[in-house]
Amino acid sequence: MNDENFNLSLRKFLKMVGVSSQNEIEKAVARAIADKTISGNETLPATMTLDIAGVKLNVKFEGAITLE
Repeated sequence: MNDENFNLSLRKFLKMVGVSSQNEIEKAVARAIADKTISGNETLPATMTLDIAGVKLNVKFEGAITLE
């Protein structure tokens, strides 16, 4: 294994996941506020699952997103 290539690839993946996830969350929250599904002052429970079948990794992360 080439540690440098692995590290670079891992960082690129995490950056893509982070940026893409943030964009999707922002769009979903804006839609929900526009549809009056939420008022915009909630704290939203959130979960994310990381799955890498090749190494049998399946990890669930839980947290909250506070809107106000």
